[in-house]
Amino acid sequence: MKRLLFLGLLLLFVGQGSSACPHPCSCSGSEVDCSSRSLTSSSLPTTFPAGTTELRLHDNLLTTLPNGLLDDLTSLRTVSLHGNPWACDCGVLYLRAWLLHQPLTYTSHLSVNCSSPPGLRGRLVAYLTEEEVLESCHYWYCDLALASQVCLFVFVVMQGALLVALIIFLRRFERLSKEAKRITEESFTAGDGQRENDYALLKDSSI
Repeated sequence: MKRLLFLGLLLLFVGQGSSACPHPCSCSGSEVDCSSRSLTSSSLPTTFPAGTTELRLHDNLLTTLPNGLLDDLTSLRTVSLHGNPWACDCGVLYLRAWLLHQPLTYTSHLSVNCSSPPGLRGRLVAYLTEEEVLESCHYWYCDLALASQVCLFVFVVMQGALLVALIIFLRRFERLSKEAKRITEESFTAGDGQRENDYALLKDSSI
């Protein structure tokens, strides 16, 4: 009996949660208004009431829609998405696919335009080809690979510069060593000559 009561309360709680109006939107019947609230893709509510028929997301700061956000809203009839800076890279693939699966009478896609990248600015998201979207994708591992290549290039350049500096130093050291050896030999030679001259003078004076 207690288990059935607990299960009933749990189902009631879940039902209330699924029909609750998400913050910071306002709701009126089956209409959910999240427009003009400076919502970003990260601050956008993750769920909406299951019976939502009209969803207003226009005039926000949305660049993408989370995957699967609209899939469970089977009663949805109207979505307003205009006035958002949509980024037409890999993150827009879900929105594009969702728009393409809507009936031909669905007109919301006519106001969903790309804001970036520059090459796709102004284009309708629904009319982008998959190749165009994929060409604008920037995967983190591509950026990491590029950064690694740059670091490797800098490292090789630094190693080359150090090698050149070492070669120059060794050649200069070799030249200085030869110069010092030459001066030393000349000094010894001059010293021997001086001693011979002194010995000759002493020998003459003793005679």
